[in-house]
Formats: sequence, structure tokens, C-alpha cells
Amino acid sequence: MWREDRVTFSEMREDLIQDYRSNGKRTLSTMEYLLTHLSAVFGMDRAIDLTTDRINGYVANRQKEGASNATVNRELAALKRMFSLANKAEKLTARPYIPTLEENNARQGFLDHGSFLLMKTNLAEYLRDPVQFLYLSGWRVSEMRALEWSDVDVEGKVIRLRPEISKNKDGRVLPLMGELFDIIERAQRQQHPGTTRVFHRAGKPIGDFRKAWNTACSRAGISGMIVHDLRRTAVRNMVRAGIPEKAAMNLSGHKTRDVFDRYTIVSENDLAQYSVRLQTHLQRQPKKTNVSRLSDVRGRKAV
Repeated sequence: MWREDRVTFSEMREDLIQDYRSNGKRTLSTMEYLLTHLSAVFGMDRAIDLTTDRINGYVANRQKEGASNATVNRELAALKRMFSLANKAEKLTARPYIPTLEENNARQGFLDHGSFLLMKTNLAEYLRDPVQFLYLSGWRVSEMRALEWSDVDVEGKVIRLRPEISKNKDGRVLPLMGELFDIIERAQRQQHPGTTRVFHRAGKPIGDFRKAWNTACSRAGISGMIVHDLRRTAVRNMVRAGIPEKAAMNLSGHKTRDVFDRYTIVSENDLAQYSVRLQTHLQRQPKKTNVSRLSDVRGRKAV
């Protein structure tokens, strides 16, 4: 029988990490990073000492440090999971109320085609094809990095993404046409004996390239863009190209409508174009009305 007053934050932290390992979750490293801030504050405490007041104080301090609400929410979600696992293991009978902060997840930035092409020329050679692959496919960076030649049917011109490297655990198919096929052909010519991955850097996995990305964006005059904007840009381009939304979701790997909708945010430029379309439509309408004036109708009825 567990004594609740002996259950510590550190014990719950280790249980959470073990849960991630046991379930083979690829976000283990991210979770361990999120736990660093929690551990710095609560690392020496007992679970029963983590009251709602103390957690609210933690939130206030993290905000003072400049952490975004989204980041703090990810940390709080980890804390909630820790308490949930402790409850299931019957180590604790209750848990404190843990708040959730409001977030603004909708990004306004996206790359127009010209800006993308200019940005790409400022990337190192080994990054140009992988980044263009993301731009055309709408895949996640992690999926691009993990892509292996066993997933690629060059002769059949198709990629079959394995469920285990897909974030939502669903496999999917990406036809290889046009520039996408050209990218894979170039990668095939550059295969390295030291790796089975399609995209690499001299045989080594492609790591974090945010610094190179930021430099290329700055030189292209589009500072502030993030790599993930390639994904939402790809979705926008699919919709604009007239691809049915269901098909676009299948290509990009979006499982739910709400996430997909976030990537199709209408920009100010789009609104301006739509306004012009509306005015052009109205200008083409007949200038004479087919509806009789009310006074004329009443006059005819009185005769």
C-alpha cells in the first residue's frame, strides 16, 4: 500500500518518462525538455505539496520569464499526465486543479511562391531538396528526416509513408510527379552507403537546421517565418490549386478538420483579392433593374 505523503515529484517524473519509453513515443526528448522547468521548481517536493496555488505561482513566474502560453501549457500537460499516472497506479487518490491558459495558435505568415524560390537559393545545397520536398508535400519535418529508401517506389513513382514514422500513426501515400519525382531522382543519384535515409548530409541525418533557415529567410526578406510554415503553405497551395479538401488532407496527413482549417487561414492579400472579385462581379451586372418601383406598383393597383 502506497503512502501518499511519500510520493515525490521526482518519482512521478520518472514514471512519466518510463510511460513514454514503454509506449515508444517519439516525443520523449521533447517531454524531457519540458520537464526541466518543472523539475527546477518542484524537483524536491512531495506530490501532495503541489497545490493549485503553487502551480499558479509557477505559471506566473514562467510568464515573467517570457515563456509563451503555449509553452507553459505543454509543461502543465506534462504535470497533469504525471498525476494521472499516479492516480492509475493508486499512488495518489486525488490531484490538484491544474489550469490551462488561452493560446493563439493561428499563425499569419506563409510563403508565396516567389519568396520561397528566393529563400531556397540562400540555403546550403544539401538543404534545398529536402526543404522543397516539404514545400511540395506538406509533410512534417520529422517525417522527411525519417524517410528511407524502403519507403520509396521509384519505378512506381510513389512513396508509402510507414505508420511508425507518421505523427498520427497512419500511413499514407504520396504520388511522385513533376518536381517531387525530380527531387527523389536527385536523391537516388546521391545515395550514401552510410545511411538508408533518402535525405542526408554526407551520410549523416539532417539535424536541426533552424539557424540556416532563419539566415536564408532573412536574406530573402521574409524574416520571422518558421520551418513549419512550409506545411501550412503546402496546404494553402493545394486548396488554391483546386484539390478537394479530403484529398489534400490525405496528402498532407491531417487527420482532423480543426487542425487542417488552421492552415487555410485567409490572408489580408487574399481578402483584398476577394474584394476586387466581388466588385468586378457587381460591375458586370445589368445597370437597369427588373423590379418595379413600389409607387408604380401601387398606382397600377389603384387604377
